[in-house]
Order: sequence, then C-alpha cells, then structure tokens
Amino acid sequence: MLALHELTQTDDFIRRHVGPGAQEQSEMLSALALPSLEALIEQTVPAGIRLPAPMAIGESQSEAQALSALKAIASKNDIYRSYIGMGYYGTHTPNVILRNVLENPGWYTAYTPYQPEIAQGRLEALLNFQQMTMDLTGLDLANASLLDEATAAAEAMAMAKRVSKNKKSNLFFIADDTHPQTIDVICQRAEFFGFETIIGKPEQLAELDVFGALLQYPGTTGEVRDLTPFIDRVHACKGIVAVASDLMALVALKAPGEMGADIVLGSSQRFGVPMGYGGPHAAFFATRDAFKRSMPGRIIGVSKDRRGKAALRMALQTREQHIRREKANSNICTAQVLLANMASFYAVFHGPEGLSCIAERIHRMAAIMAAAAVQKGVTLRHAQFFDTLTLTGLDKNAVLARAQAARINLRADLDNAIAISLDETTTEADLALLLTVLFGELHGLDIHQLDTQVQAEDTGVNDALRRQSAILTHPVFHLYRSETEVLRYIRRLEGRDLSLNHSMIALGSCTMKLNATAEMIPISWPEFANLHPFCPAAQAQGYHELIQLLEQWLVTITGYDAVCMQPNSGAQGEYAGLLAIRHYQASQGETQRNICLIPSSAHGTNPASAHMAGLEVVVVSCDKAGNIDVEELRAKAQQHSEQLSCLMVTYPSTHGVYEQPIAEICDIIHQYGGQVYLDGANMNAQVGLTSPGFIGADVSHLNLHKTFAIPHGGGGPGMGPIGVKQHLAPFVPGHVVVKGKSTQGAVSAAPFGSASILPISWMYIAMLGGKGLRRASEVAILNANYVEQRLSGHYPVLYTGNNGRVAHECIIDLRPLKESSGISELDIAKRLNDYGFHAPTMSFPVAGTLMVEPTESESKAELDRFIDAMISIRLEIAKVEAGEWPLADNPLVNAPHTLDDMLDADWTHPYDRHVAAYPAPAVRSNKFWPFVNRIDDVYGDRNLFCSCLPMSAYEDE
Repeated sequence: MLALHELTQTDDFIRRHVGPGAQEQSEMLSALALPSLEALIEQTVPAGIRLPAPMAIGESQSEAQALSALKAIASKNDIYRSYIGMGYYGTHTPNVILRNVLENPGWYTAYTPYQPEIAQGRLEALLNFQQMTMDLTGLDLANASLLDEATAAAEAMAMAKRVSKNKKSNLFFIADDTHPQTIDVICQRAEFFGFETIIGKPEQLAELDVFGALLQYPGTTGEVRDLTPFIDRVHACKGIVAVASDLMALVALKAPGEMGADIVLGSSQRFGVPMGYGGPHAAFFATRDAFKRSMPGRIIGVSKDRRGKAALRMALQTREQHIRREKANSNICTAQVLLANMASFYAVFHGPEGLSCIAERIHRMAAIMAAAAVQKGVTLRHAQFFDTLTLTGLDKNAVLARAQAARINLRADLDNAIAISLDETTTEADLALLLTVLFGELHGLDIHQLDTQVQAEDTGVNDALRRQSAILTHPVFHLYRSETEVLRYIRRLEGRDLSLNHSMIALGSCTMKLNATAEMIPISWPEFANLHPFCPAAQAQGYHELIQLLEQWLVTITGYDAVCMQPNSGAQGEYAGLLAIRHYQASQGETQRNICLIPSSAHGTNPASAHMAGLEVVVVSCDKAGNIDVEELRAKAQQHSEQLSCLMVTYPSTHGVYEQPIAEICDIIHQYGGQVYLDGANMNAQVGLTSPGFIGADVSHLNLHKTFAIPHGGGGPGMGPIGVKQHLAPFVPGHVVVKGKSTQGAVSAAPFGSASILPISWMYIAMLGGKGLRRASEVAILNANYVEQRLSGHYPVLYTGNNGRVAHECIIDLRPLKESSGISELDIAKRLNDYGFHAPTMSFPVAGTLMVEPTESESKAELDRFIDAMISIRLEIAKVEAGEWPLADNPLVNAPHTLDDMLDADWTHPYDRHVAAYPAPAVRSNKFWPFVNRIDDVYGDRNLFCSCLPMSAYEDE
C-alpha cells in the first residue's frame, strides 16, 4: 500500500497541461518508429546544443499549492487609494464584462482575426471600439488599438514624419505638460530614427519649424485649454499635430479633432479596465481620412461576403510588417484586442447617457475640491480642469504625511505642488477624506454647500471647451441597457468566434496552447488588479517579488544573465533588444555599427524592428533545405565587419527545423564584432532542451503570450520581456518615473509593461516545474512530428532536419496541388472552417504553404481529428483534379458554408449540402457555423468603411 505522501500527485498539472497521456504518447512514438521521447529528441535537437543538466526550476506544484503561494505573494501588495493620475485611474469593471469577457475563454483564447469568417464577434466589438474612438476624438478613422498611450504617441511621431509636407524639418515638438513616461518613450524612439526633439511650452511653437508636434489635453497637471492656436501654428508650417488625450475627459470636453488635430491618441484604461500596475490597456489612435494608409496598427473595415452580406475584416494593414518588412509603417504585431473589447463593451453597457453621468460626476467632485482649495486660500495652478487639480501653497510634507496615514497616494513629483486626479470610483466619503488630507480638519468646509456653489457658478471648464457635439449616436450604444441584454449581446458575439474552447488552433509560430484556468484566476485578484504603476515601491512588494521570481526562472530557462520585463509585446521586445545592442556598442565607441544581418526566413517583424533601431538590413539567403547559408553569412559578416551590429535569427528556424550549425553561426557574428539577437518566438521548442544563452546568443525576447501561456486575447495582450547577457544588462530599458538599475529610455509606458498578466506565466512555470517545462517541449515536438508523419503521405512537407524530423511545427507545401488542381492555400484554409478548425498559418514564411503548430496541449484524439480533416480535404481536391467537381464550383472554393447556404431553397451546387456542412462524422457532434461566407477582401480595401454598420444591418439581424 502507498504511503500518504505518495498519494499526492505533484505532477498532476503536468498530466493535464500536456494533452497526450502516456498511452497516446506511446502510440504516436510507435507511428514514428521510435522507442521513446528521448530518442525523438536525440534525432531532432543537435547534440552540441542540448543542455547538459536539468533546469533548476523546482518541482511541479499543484494548482492549490501554486495559487496559495501566489496569494501569499499578492498579499504583500498594499492597496492604497491612488489619485496619482498620469494616465492611470480607478475604474469599475461592470461585472457582466468581468465575468463574460475578461474571465471567459471564448474571448481570451481566440487568435488575431486573420480568418475573419470565424471571428465576426470580436471584429464587431472592435468596430464598436473604433466607432467609440471616432466619436470621442472627432476624427474620421480609428484603429483597433495599440499597446499603450506612450507607444501610441511614438507611433504618432513616426506617422507625422511620413505624412508631413514639411520635408525640410527634422524637429518634433513635445509639450512640457505631456505625461513624463510618454516623453520618455518618444525621446527614446526618436534617437535612432534620427529625429530632433524639443520639449517646451506650446507657445514656443510660434518660433519653431517642426514636422510635427504632440500636445496633451488635458495636460498632465490637469490644465484644459483651447489647442486651436497651437494646432494652427503647426499647420502653417505644414506640420502634423497629434494630441494625447483621455476618453473620459472627451466625454465632457470639446473634441481635439474639432480643434484641427490630425491625430488623437491615448489610453482607454478607465473604460472598465483595471490599472493592473501598468497594464495591459488598449491605446486608442484616430486620424483623418487623408492619412488612413499611413496609420499604424490594425483597422477593422466593413466588406461583404460571397452572398452580399455585410461582413467585417481587418483592412489595409493586415500583416503589413510581414509583407513590407523594413518598409512597414511600424513593427506592430500585437494589439490589445481583449482590452479594447472590454472598453467597447463598457461604452455599450453605459451608453452616452451613462458615460456623461460618470464624466460629469468626476468633474463635479474636482470642482468641489477646487472650490474648497480657493476657500482655504490654496492656489490652483490651472483655472480650467476636468478631473485633475494641481495645488500650490500647501505644506507639502504635512499633506503627504496625512495622505500616508489615510492610505492615500497623491502625485508628489511636482516642484512645490501636489496633484490629485479623481475618477469613477471616488465616493463622497473619499472626497471628504481627501479634503481632510489636503487641509487638515474641514473647519467649515461642507461638501453639499460647495456642490451648490459649484453648480451655480458652473466652474472648471468654460463653455467654449465643453462638448457640444453628440457622442455614441449609433444604435449599438443604445440597444442594450439591461444587464440581460448586454449579457446576450456579449454571448451572441462570442458565438460567432472560434476559440480554443471549441477546437485546436494549429497556427504555426503562434503557439496556441492551453491557458489553464488556474493561471488566469489571479489576474482578477484586487491585489494585482488595483495597483497604480507609479505607487510607492513599498506598496508593491508582492509585485516586485513575483517579478523577481519570474525573472530568475526566465534567466534559468534562457541561459542569460538578466531579464527586463518592460516590453509589452514581442515586437516591442525585438526593438528593446536591438536598442540594448546599439547602446552597448555606442558605449564601446562603435557607433558606426549599423548593419543587421537577417536570414530570408526571418519573422517579418525582425526587419521592421531593425529599421526602427536605425539599422540597415542585409538579407542572408537560405539553402534549398531552408537553412541559413552559412558561407554567405560568413562572407557578409566579413564584408561588413567594421559596420556589423548584429544578426537577427530565429531558433528553431521559422522553417520549423533545428539548424545544425547555430552555434557556429553565433561564433561567426562574434568573430566580426557583432551581437546575436535570437528571436524567442519559437522558445516552445527550446525550454528544458537548449537555451539561447547556451547556444551563444546575446539577447532574446520571449513571447510570454506564446511559450508561457498568456492567452492571445483575440489579438492581444502580449508580453515580450528580453533576456540579455551580462554585458548588455546595463542597456535594457529604464523608466523616468520608476527608477531602476538602467538609465536608458523606456520602450513602454509602464516600468514592467503589462504587469497584471505576469501572474499567468508565474503560475504556468510554478505548476509545471522543471520536469514539466521540459516535458511540454518534448511533447510539442512529438505532436508536430506525428502530424508531419501522418500528413506527409498526402501533402509535401517543405522542410525537415537532418534526420527527417521537424521541430515543434511543420510547413505543408500546397503549391504543387495548386498547380494540379487550381485549389489554393486560401481555399484549404476556409474549408477547414467547415470542419470546425481554425486554419494553420497561411503563406508564412513561404507563400503558398500552411505552417502547422499543434502545441503540447492537444491530445492525440484532437490531432487525429485535424489530420483526418486535412486528409479528407486532400480527397476533395482529388475530385477537382479528376474533374468530378468543377474548379469554379466545389466545396473548397465556396467554403466556408453558413446556415444561410443550408437554407437555400434552390441548391444548385454539384455536391450535396451534407458534404458542405458536415464533411466528416466528427463535425456532427461539435458543429461550428461560420457567421458569414467568404469575405471579399479586395472590395473591403477599395471601399474602405471602418465605422459601425447602419441601423438596417441591426434590423436584419
């Protein structure tokens, strides 16, 4: 009989995270003619780079153990009431949105809507986000979110340079009342773009010749003023004006677009998304119609499907960085879709009346506080304000001492002044306490009397700056008032999207693995959700402990010496890693090093990021087997030895194989004075088996939203921390507000990026432990090779390694089939929707192919269901090849099929309805119906329409 301690399954989470059980693994290994996982790894991972010893991560913890340990860490966060502002505010997340969006795998496990026919739900929510942004900013066009306010401002600067007609100027102006973290990020971005920047008062614009300017409205210290004269001045010199603003303020204030702004940006955080110690939060970005083709990020547009039905899709910028590479508008590959959806549902939930009530209440409380200050003889720095007051003439030390005693955070970084930002969560009792903190005892201050006075005098904003134009007039912001209706609307949209809670998503390079519920639970804990990113460090000890533990684990996993958590996307991590290289080389007096070697197989974000870092891209070819041409690499490294900055390489390669000479490749670059940037996109095939540091690389970013289980959220959030060798550690991003070891500029608005989702990766590593992390990598490789082995008899597999094995993904070459049948990779991708699957990655990294990554989380049964669907599709293609079905009318070119198709009275196709809708027996028990038929992409781009559909569309629905 087992002892008590032996009855505890410490590896229980490993068993449930890894899809195939022991028997299934044995069956798959048998199909590969291999005796063990170890034998597969020996055939797959080059011996010279395999780790000599297990990782020192620790034992696997159960869900209960890990949650308990993390709760103890979270309890060390001390939640004060924060009135710091600076772009971060308290907010109430409506519970119907919290439970049914943020905590719902139907929303958080979806992928970027590159297959729009099975993503109409999140596309509609994003279209609502765009409409909300356009209404509040007063501009013609908005995108579907960017990473945060500061990086959106940096994107605005780059866009201004692209579209400004003042080509002779290289100067960008930043108003001195812009949030300091935004200034920090912009100046860092400008450095390697070669832009000059000047920070000053907007009145200085009268004397400057600029290509663009950034103004803040309201200002960081709360001032609200008419920006029209400053905008006119910049326009007079043919420059572009961007305005950083606040959505809640714009509910009550005149829209910047009505003042002439060309770009308006900011954070939608206070529309129902917790502060989360800095993120994730969806930035908004709007511009004029004339600049639509230069706008960064993703735009959702309205097109039509094969039946003429209105349908949504990503327009213009779809995978732009992968297509245009270093000529792309930006390197953005991740947005903040989940958070943008939350913000859009917040606007739907409240409607214009509710938002106006919230904004008016916030402003009223600020006005009451201002009236109290005047009554107490305290000076208001600004007579016009929305929610933020800056006060001078106080005993600052005494006020801060009273605030500390009352567990309140005020903004204290201003010379001889204190600033207070009120928000949706502020109550009348909070206001009374704040007045006591500011002025000591109230002594005659009566909030109700002050309220009456404020209403009578109508203080705070003059009439010229109050919003006159209507907002949110579209029916979607009026149709759903009761919680029942909001709930059903959210559920209706969820039902139009295929997510991981329905079936596997075998997207190559994207690692759509299990996002376990236990990993997700902590992000809703108040201890993690409700901290301001600029609160005193003593209040965030739990966060700091979590981050330090996670950094230590990632150091062990990567073989690097240090990790920086700031970058809040993979592309942002690429950029940060390249900046670390450039700043290091500058410190060595090697500023001439500006050549970046990039293999032709690289991720599209690599050349775009290199361009942003001021590097010149030199492409290195691949051989017929898909491997880097080492001799060409050596020749180009030698040719550019004086200017060689770095190599950007992905490992395993984007072609899905472990390239044998990777260590030699690193040595070549180092021999000629360069650094090696190893893209961490494919870390899911490295963890526990090898590591970038062990291989010989100097810096990598890690996609926590791939390898380390942070869910994709329909296209974001993401996290892209960077690991570095010791010599690069002083050159990782720093932060102007929250000082750390590094003195470099920031790349993201918050010091630890999207900190509130880091508990997900902490839980993932804690519950798997060193043994489970290695097992996850091994089974990811097993699953991929099993898929490759079963499909290779029906489709050519483009690349394999030396022993005929693939890494964690494989590329299926469809070009010969297209030649023989006329059926394209797009047809196969859409036909997979009829089988209940999201398509693999299409035409990347090689046009005319599908890249399949099954991940370790999928069971053999699910893999077989996918494989059987692919084989069935191959048999369907054979019928086209044989002429049984015409090329112009068959289930593949007509896919996906909808319920509308099934209800057609006159079915004229040469194949049966059941073949269209139920092409395999397994589909009957788990049918997913695409909401629209195949969408006309060309029509959508030629007839760009990016706002909500007219009322008639809702009536039809």
